[in-house]
Amino acid sequence: MKRILLFVLTNLAVVLVLGLVASLLGVNRFLTSNGLNLTALLGYALIMGFGGAFISLLISKPVAKWSSGVQVIAQPSNADEKWLVDTVKKLSDKAGIGMPEVGIFEGDPNAFATGAFKNSALVAVSTGLLQNMTHEEIEAVLAHEVAHIANGDMVTMTLIQGVMNTFVVFLSRVVGYAVDSFLRKNDEENTGPGMGYWITTIVLDIVLGFAAAIVVAWFSRHREFRADAGAAQLMGRKQPMMNALARLGGLHTADLPKSVAAMGIAGGIGQLFSTHPPIEERIAALQNS
Repeated sequence: MKRILLFVLTNLAVVLVLGLVASLLGVNRFLTSNGLNLTALLGYALIMGFGGAFISLLISKPVAKWSSGVQVIAQPSNADEKWLVDTVKKLSDKAGIGMPEVGIFEGDPNAFATGAFKNSALVAVSTGLLQNMTHEEIEAVLAHEVAHIANGDMVTMTLIQGVMNTFVVFLSRVVGYAVDSFLRKNDEENTGPGMGYWITTIVLDIVLGFAAAIVVAWFSRHREFRADAGAAQLMGRKQPMMNALARLGGLHTADLPKSVAAMGIAGGIGQLFSTHPPIEERIAALQNS
């Protein structure tokens, strides 16, 4: 709950800062003269930016179960499932968090953690990961996911995404009104936003959205190094996590749904947009820690 409160307070702080800067720069007077209320725009940016990110966080666990086809282990039906549940219980107790739900999904090697609250999260592993790794390597992967939960990474990533979304919504519409005002400076008959506003807003939503995605991906890569270190701490030594990463480096890993990709053990497309650092960099970071 502390992180959720931090999320809300940060949202309000960002909106207040945007409003203050806009007032100091005279943007509010420009917007008012062009028929737009700054308070209304800030409220819209807050709802579209943070509101969407917050709703996404709250429904992250059921969406992850549905999109990945996760089968939650309510009652272990065999020795492997019992070992999986017992291992997550041991790691979560050591990390000081509530026992997450544990699930399995069909697919190539991968795993993820998700959930809005650290004491009611979900840890899921793929059948491919269970079939291609030793118990010690699987435990290291589970420790990595438990570290994500203990670090509050789901809330933190949502917070960063919300901040980026708010800036994108706010800036694209301010610039849209500026462009529209310039194009229609001799047209005093028509009121309200024109074609210049709509085209500029759509283009900037896309362009700034890509820029925001780069920032979010960079932050996600930073959190992966921390989760690897957390896994080593939970395991009591670094070698199991290093072995697990090396094993993943030689396997074809599954692509996870976008909603949980940042909390997976592996994944990402392209250097700038990748949610995970290269395997060799993660191993090197553990070796040097």
